[in-house]
Amino acid sequence: MDAIQWEPVLRATKIIVDVKDGIVTLTGHVSSFPQKLEVEQVVKRIAGVKAIVEKIDVKHEDGWKMLDDEDIATAVLQTLEWNWKIPKERIKVKVEDGWVYLEGELLWNYQKLEAVQAILRIEGIKGVTNNIVLHSREQDTIEKKSIEQQIQQSWALQSCNVDVNVIGTNVSLIGTVGSIYQKEEAGRIAWNTPGIWSMENKLIIKPSYKMAF
Repeated sequence: MDAIQWEPVLRATKIIVDVKDGIVTLTGHVSSFPQKLEVEQVVKRIAGVKAIVEKIDVKHEDGWKMLDDEDIATAVLQTLEWNWKIPKERIKVKVEDGWVYLEGELLWNYQKLEAVQAILRIEGIKGVTNNIVLHSREQDTIEKKSIEQQIQQSWALQSCNVDVNVIGTNVSLIGTVGSIYQKEEAGRIAWNTPGIWSMENKLIIKPSYKMAF
């Protein structure tokens, strides 16, 4: 609760927090989808959090004009069109009751992440499901040591124990970290390696009393 209220954009939100055995359940409502994501990110950075059950609703402020799914879909397509990092012709968009579904096939994980980041602040969006798959054309051999070095160089992961296993185009991460944020950061770094088609993040979160910012 202290971490959520510390963030200026979240101080006016009405969030209820329940914790049991490292599992955090979030209920309540916020006025926008970005606020909902911000709450999740704040909680992920707290050491010892093993999982998040998120039941936050997006309730727009009084006087806000409700956009229909067609308006949202048009806005999403235009936003993707304007972003030069994203090969828009490879992405299909579906909107249902304010929820955006992205599908298609991309070469790089950063493009998959960029597609979501590009549309987060579009008004009317209640959530995003990213079903885009990766199919890299790179034939480079995936270097285990290279991935491990990149993970070790991350300030957020220097105190963590992360081992990398490589089988063909698949990468597995095994070991322990102190927070969900660290687990996701290790996965993000691994995904940046050329040639990866799939990645299994098997990192275990062990409670720690140091904040993982």
